[in-house]
Amino acid sequence: MMSDTAFYKAQAEALFSRKRMMAAGLPLLVLFYLGYIFFAFDLPGLMERARMDNARALVADSYSYKTHVTRDNATHDVTIAIEGERKGTYAKGTAPGWVTFDGEITRIDLGRGHIVTYTPETIFYDMPGFGLIEATPTRDGGVVTNLEGDLPDWINKSKNRLAITTEAGRLTVTRNRTEVFRYAMGWELFFFTLDSPYHGHGPGEILFGSRIDPARSNLQGAWHDFWSNSMWRHGDVAWAIFETILMAFLGTMGAALVALPMAFLAARNFTPVMTVRFAIRRVFDFVRGVDALIWTIVLARAFGPGPLTGALAILLTDSGSFGKMFSEALENVDQKQIEGVQSTGAPVVARYRFGVIPQITPVLLSQVLYFLESNTRSATIIGAITGGGIGLLLTQAIITQKDWEEVTYYIVLIILMVMLMDWFSGILRRRLIKGEGS
Repeated sequence: MMSDTAFYKAQAEALFSRKRMMAAGLPLLVLFYLGYIFFAFDLPGLMERARMDNARALVADSYSYKTHVTRDNATHDVTIAIEGERKGTYAKGTAPGWVTFDGEITRIDLGRGHIVTYTPETIFYDMPGFGLIEATPTRDGGVVTNLEGDLPDWINKSKNRLAITTEAGRLTVTRNRTEVFRYAMGWELFFFTLDSPYHGHGPGEILFGSRIDPARSNLQGAWHDFWSNSMWRHGDVAWAIFETILMAFLGTMGAALVALPMAFLAARNFTPVMTVRFAIRRVFDFVRGVDALIWTIVLARAFGPGPLTGALAILLTDSGSFGKMFSEALENVDQKQIEGVQSTGAPVVARYRFGVIPQITPVLLSQVLYFLESNTRSATIIGAITGGGIGLLLTQAIITQKDWEEVTYYIVLIILMVMLMDWFSGILRRRLIKGEGS
């Protein structure tokens, strides 16, 4: 028969053996899982398909803008527009300082020594370190150039098209049109469009200078033209931000109001009937088990798009989450406080009001404020589906793939909105839960 010493020694050896196997097996399991991800998600193919040049262009578009200088090769008419938009088009005969007109000849200075010249027949690109490039659109649809032999990657040439992309700008020549893009830092026309009398005037001139528009004071006129800016749409953006916050607020607060009375039915110490508790808890599981985005799609089919549909989607999902958290908080209340209120002869509603609610208020407020902050961010995505709020504007800007500085503008506003809601909920949490003053 095995002695106690031998028995415990065998047990210890078995324990150490299992631990050594775990210590060796767990890293191998992690390596196997990483290897599976490497091939399952086709990371080698992803690296092959990656276009870093497109990524760099996207990043550049987020903090810069491009001005299009476009010529109709048939009529020789030249138009200059910021981001190629009609709302940002220079009036005929006017141009930025780097574009000059001399009869039918247009000279475009891209900076760094890069000069593009439009003549009636031929387009010239004088490029430092490379030489003079000539391109002539023909009537048969082709583009004749003086380029021969192997060309660098930044020149794309075919029979019907010539495209040159450099760090100074971009030139595209086809039969019908010649276009030059020139990049510049900043968000042009962010404050005033070209047709505003305040365009080109600095803050000092507007605040302290003489009246710019005889019909309006400088402050009144500048604010009106800024708020009604047709390119950046500041007024529409402000309303979209308000819609997004309202969507999150209505959904979160509505969910809290719906979940609180139902939580009493799901709490073991307030509803002794197991069947009722089971049914209410399964309702909570159902509504929170379906993501808010799915509810958004379902409700959009039922009620149509709009901010209210997004608020209802948030309400449904959060009702299940709040119901679970509130019922668990109710199950942990102190019964002595309830009995104290009951001893005064208070009715059932008063017992709940003065014996239960004060105990769970910190948990309720903490969770509701946290979800309000989180739903402010979620309402952006929901708004993109339901057609409301800043999410819709962001989606439209992304789909067009034209003005990525506008996308950056919306993303910055969303971040600021979330930060503001975090700060605001923190103040409410300190005042309502901890009782701190201002």
